[in-house]
Amino acid sequence: MFTKNNCCDTTRKLESQLNFYERCLSSSLLVIVFSVLVLLGAKAYTKQDGENPVNPLSNNDSVAAYNDSTPSFTVPMLDSFTVPSAPVSTPAGYWKSYKVAKGQNLALIFKQLDINTDYLRAMIQADPLAKRLQQIKPGQLIKIRYVNDDFAGLEYVAEPTYSLVALREGDSFVLSENKKQYEKKTHRASATIHSSLFIAAKKAGISEKTAMELAQLFGWDIDFALDIRDGDKFSVVYQTLHHGGKKIKTGNILAAEFVNKGKVYRAVRYTDPEGNSGYYNPQGENMHKPFLRTPVDFTRISSRFGSRYHPVLNKMRSHNGVDYAAPHGTVVKTAGDGKIIFRGTLRGYGKTVIVEHGAQYRTLYAHLQSYNKKQRTGTVVKQGQTIGYVGSSGLATGPHLHYEFLVNGEHRNPLTVKLPTAKPLNEKYVADFQQKASYSLSMLKSTTGNLLAMNSFAQ
Repeated sequence: MFTKNNCCDTTRKLESQLNFYERCLSSSLLVIVFSVLVLLGAKAYTKQDGENPVNPLSNNDSVAAYNDSTPSFTVPMLDSFTVPSAPVSTPAGYWKSYKVAKGQNLALIFKQLDINTDYLRAMIQADPLAKRLQQIKPGQLIKIRYVNDDFAGLEYVAEPTYSLVALREGDSFVLSENKKQYEKKTHRASATIHSSLFIAAKKAGISEKTAMELAQLFGWDIDFALDIRDGDKFSVVYQTLHHGGKKIKTGNILAAEFVNKGKVYRAVRYTDPEGNSGYYNPQGENMHKPFLRTPVDFTRISSRFGSRYHPVLNKMRSHNGVDYAAPHGTVVKTAGDGKIIFRGTLRGYGKTVIVEHGAQYRTLYAHLQSYNKKQRTGTVVKQGQTIGYVGSSGLATGPHLHYEFLVNGEHRNPLTVKLPTAKPLNEKYVADFQQKASYSLSMLKSTTGNLLAMNSFAQ
């Protein structure tokens, strides 16, 4: 028989057992929940090598290596059970970065790094983009990728905003381009010339590159060696290109004004709807002329066009050109687009180049020290392209360029000959040009602060 005491004892035992089962059940549920959370966490933190970005390296000039596999981590675990291990990742990969040295090409780099050059041939055959790999220059970066210490691809960083990536897939390669945009900032500067354009530009904070482009822009109308006067003035609106918060290089001139001997010259950069860019005056006339007025940066004119007493022959003789005194090795540029019809030694002229510009015009460049090695008779050349270097070959008493300009076979004074005009602006773009030119010219009068708000419009 159950007594009252027996009944109470039984009840207490049942309650104790129920409490025990409830605790067990709660612990089991906690274990299950914790297991699920750990598995989810492992999945979130585990990252396959293939998911890594293609370009994880920063632009480090020194040789660098790093592991791009998932970093290790530890999950706290209870003693009562074991957390299942995370999925096994693919083999870890890493990159090494090398700066291209002078005289190196990609094949030489492969040999120096003991990489089979068959991979390079496979890259070239895989995609026409691989032709860019033949354009590497000293100072650029080549990043080599390895997986299990085997070559797995490369990245060619041509500039901060462009790189070419080639990743190995079996015996072939997949190529892709990484392109980024420069951040453009617009600036305005003005100066008065007292000694030279370049000194005034430097004082105004203008780079040598922009100053040179300014001289070239107005160089068809102004002779910067002979025509510049004390008190001449200029204003220029130009861009600088930035990436990652740092200035990378100077961009285009957007608008410019030059006051020479009281006469005002203006030019604006215009890009038509087809994407063609050029410089025009406010009337839409092309600033670019078919011929440069002077084909060399000279120090002085040592002899002018006409009769003169020859310093070597010691007699009066017709001088059919202009002599520009300049140091040995100074670059000589072709005055206009054309074709080289003579390249060699020509009697007293010494080393000479003659360029034909269509059927009507010819230019002659004499007393050269040497030629552009990439050119021969028959080579087509562009205006401003280097064709030789100042010397004193032939009958010459010192280094200078003897320059002749012929029209229909007759010699003309290079300093005064009327040069042909350039191709005008296409009529269908006149209205668009006038609208944009008006805006660009207004920037010449704007403050620097206002210009910074105009970056989105400027091209």
